Amino acid sequence: MRVNYDSEALPAVDAIELFLKENKIRRFSYKKKSFINYKVPSTKCNNELLMDCLAKLFKELPFETTIFNNTVVIREKKIKAISQITPQDQSLPVDTLKSESFAGKETKIEEITLNAGYYKVTERNSTGSISKVKAKDIENQPVTNVLSSLQGRMSGVNITQNSGIPGGGFTIQIRGQNSLRTSMNSSIDGNLPLYVVDGVPLSEITAENTQIGATVMPSGKINPLNSINPGDIESIEVLKDADATAIYGSRGANGVILITTKKGKSGRLSVRLTTNYGISEAISNLKLLNKDQYLNMRRTAYLNDGVVNYPATAYDLNGAWGNNEIDWEKTLIGNKATYSNTQLSLSGGSETTSFLVSLGHNEQTTPFGQGYKYLSNTFNSNLSHRSKDNRFQLSLSNMFTNQKNNVVRTDITGSSYTLPPVSPLLYNEDGSLNWAGNTFNNPLAAFNATYSNDTKLFQTNINADYKLYSDMKFKINAGLNYTAINELSLLPNTVNNPSLASGASSATSQSRKKDQDIFSFIIEPQLNWSKNWGNHKIDFLIGGSFQRNVRNTDEITGIGFESNQFITNVSAAKTIRMGDQSSIEYRYAALFGRLNYQYKNRYILNVTGRRDGSSRFGPNNRFANFGALGAAWIFTKENFLKDSKWLSFGKIRGSYGSTGSDNIGDFQFLDNYNVSSTLIYNGITGLLPARLFNPNYSWEKTRKFETAIELGFLDNRITTNLAYYRNRSSNQLVGYQLSAVTGFPSVTANLDATVQNTGLEFEINARPVSTKNFNWETNLNITFPKNKLLSFPGLAGSPYASQYSIGSSTQIVKLYQLEGINPQTGLYQFTDFNGDGKISSPDDRQVIEDLQIKFFGGINNSIRYKNWDLYFLFQFVKKKNYNQNSIMPLPGTMVNQPVEVLDVWSAENPNGTYMPYSASKNLLNHNLFKGSTAAVSDASFVRLKNLEFGYNIPMSSSPFKSAKIYFQGQNLITWTKFFGVDPEAIISGFLPPLRTYSFGLQLNF
Repeated sequence: MRVNYDSEALPAVDAIELFLKENKIRRFSYKKKSFINYKVPSTKCNNELLMDCLAKLFKELPFETTIFNNTVVIREKKIKAISQITPQDQSLPVDTLKSESFAGKETKIEEITLNAGYYKVTERNSTGSISKVKAKDIENQPVTNVLSSLQGRMSGVNITQNSGIPGGGFTIQIRGQNSLRTSMNSSIDGNLPLYVVDGVPLSEITAENTQIGATVMPSGKINPLNSINPGDIESIEVLKDADATAIYGSRGANGVILITTKKGKSGRLSVRLTTNYGISEAISNLKLLNKDQYLNMRRTAYLNDGVVNYPATAYDLNGAWGNNEIDWEKTLIGNKATYSNTQLSLSGGSETTSFLVSLGHNEQTTPFGQGYKYLSNTFNSNLSHRSKDNRFQLSLSNMFTNQKNNVVRTDITGSSYTLPPVSPLLYNEDGSLNWAGNTFNNPLAAFNATYSNDTKLFQTNINADYKLYSDMKFKINAGLNYTAINELSLLPNTVNNPSLASGASSATSQSRKKDQDIFSFIIEPQLNWSKNWGNHKIDFLIGGSFQRNVRNTDEITGIGFESNQFITNVSAAKTIRMGDQSSIEYRYAALFGRLNYQYKNRYILNVTGRRDGSSRFGPNNRFANFGALGAAWIFTKENFLKDSKWLSFGKIRGSYGSTGSDNIGDFQFLDNYNVSSTLIYNGITGLLPARLFNPNYSWEKTRKFETAIELGFLDNRITTNLAYYRNRSSNQLVGYQLSAVTGFPSVTANLDATVQNTGLEFEINARPVSTKNFNWETNLNITFPKNKLLSFPGLAGSPYASQYSIGSSTQIVKLYQLEGINPQTGLYQFTDFNGDGKISSPDDRQVIEDLQIKFFGGINNSIRYKNWDLYFLFQFVKKKNYNQNSIMPLPGTMVNQPVEVLDVWSAENPNGTYMPYSASKNLLNHNLFKGSTAAVSDASFVRLKNLEFGYNIPMSSSPFKSAKIYFQGQNLITWTKFFGVDPEAIISGFLPPLRTYSFGLQLNF
């Protein structure tokens, strides 16, 4: 365990109490009367080993320290041996240390406290599956969204960064895809987890609510955690199984992410300043043809087509564009982006009151250049107070964030890989864009169109509890969240050739604006009763949750302006079209409870339950019940293993229960109508029916089962966790096909389709070396997930028949079987499954490729030698994905290609991959190739995700407590055989994640 201490000279008793309190040490033993006549000199410890810091405190005093039975013992020198210490000498509250030290060697102890949302539980006594990441693992990464720092650190938690655009979204799945509704086939992703920050839920800004940014941010996603400064986070817990999530009822099916922000610490004022600066660049695994290779491909294509005289439109060959060569990847996305982050925090307080104030500023540019920038300013504060008798405790937290993001309106990454390397000069002599006599669509014109969003978030949370009796406590958690999102998409006429009608004047310019205000509040009163008697311990919790959320939306589009100077003012447009003008209210209420029983601290039973009501469901199914049962057996407490020297901890646990999902959008069960601006009769605007009423609209339910074994070896220097889980999600909300006479193709309804997710999770943590000057910690986590569609009534006759197959995963794709190239025709040849003499879909699209991840995980290492620190994390993923062939234009046309197309079929190269080049022919055959087995390949990768190398500067006599300089890197190296830009990407054509190098300084004073 590492500890901190900084104080002027104090009486020994006061110094001990300050040390124990500041480092939250709750198992200790010392006799106050032995220290009455002594004083501890001024002492400072910063992130030092527990025993090393205690040695400093008592260096000149006749006392010694040791560890006995997970208890810190401080005693006079030359007294009775540890084995003679009696229980009367010790104070042993329930909680214990997080780590201890024997003979200078630090070892991990079982008692890590986990935040389970409505209650806390030690890792030793936990019956559920909860993964935790602490601040130290978050702070050593140069990221703006904390989800980036979680990649590869947690078993069962798969996180994918959607693009390298600052402020963009993430796709996160906790133990697989439960719902058939994803961001790819629905405006509302049914697989989103619940985010809770200091007890207040956050809302995902889904594609349904932010569509105007979808051309630069995949699916238009804006992740809510962009609003939280990673440096303000104390810890993140991810709840995975039924035992952990059932208490969240209808919102726990996809897992729960609990974020705890930093709180103040009592003691003298502490100031911390952290600043770093970095350079980022786009990473790519794709190598393109150079000018000579490209021109040879083009000439060969016309030769194969039998064309002798190049057509007038072949500007790259007929001399119209000259002989200019441009590296489009470097020109469009090859700029160096900058990253800077500064954070200042102040903390301190008295014995009963503590405070923390934190200010943060972050700036990040993009590889597009052009002055695009992402800015974020954060303010975080916390005030905590407790009465002297510890009966009353109060904590008040506030968070304010302002984000401003300005980027190109449409991501041009795809263009950087397809534009021909032969092109005219980009600028005329007067500095204007060169359109080369209307023969060239200048890609730099895309930079004239912009997308911006200004997001403000204010959140406040109050948490208070009062001990009514010694074993009964009343607690209330309340909070409110206000989020304002202002989006503006500008498409001026200058993105087009001025010789064309669309680019001639600002009369064709467009501006689209969308403003959203989201206000929510939550109140959760709770009553907790706990009782110990003999070998029995019982803990009972009952509470309620009441939440209200109001979203106001105002969307407007303007077309045609007198001048582009007015384009940011939509009301100045000649034509105004009103979009979404709505005010939507969401109400939620719940009763929940928990009963935990322990016998002899080795047999543990945990029961949780919740009854939920949500305004999102039809009147016939507005309420539902959820619950779970968890149990654990700590078998190392049994007599036959109690004195084991090699096995220090062993626990078997299991759980089963049900959770739900109300992440389905608001008012989806009602008759819905769209206002039509074109259907007007006698001056009355018409309404178009859009959705049918469904009073039985209900919850998607997930039943979860898990069993696991946890082991600790050699005084817990090595710990392992092996878990098996099985989740079955039913009552799927999908489009139920209707007869055409109804006027609707389908109605959204609960179908008895079942999706199953199973998997194995394995974690191992070890401390191979732990001495005074050298310490090495390492951990590995790996997950083997498996997804399967168990049932789907009527699948064969539904629109989903081409997308799913019973018995296969929900991430399959159906492809044509590529057999190779026919030597007689030189064309691709495919399997004709139905034998009708032609290749067509869906009859011949029968080959199933599974894109689900086979396994994923990470290897993390932490090494300290004297004042030097080294941290590095490798992330690895085994999977298949769509490759470059799936989006490749016909080789031989006027677009650039990857160098792989040089492997072209010919009589001299009969094993060539690609059919002979063509400038215009054989397009249909090539399109079949793009949808064939050639379009999917191995996308596995190993990535050096994060590295930090730092030096702690000795501060023996200075105003600083400590100082550290460091280097950090993100996405440094990727090893992969993937044929494409980035193996991680879910959707192609967007900016890949950035490689970042940064240097920083941290000062504490």
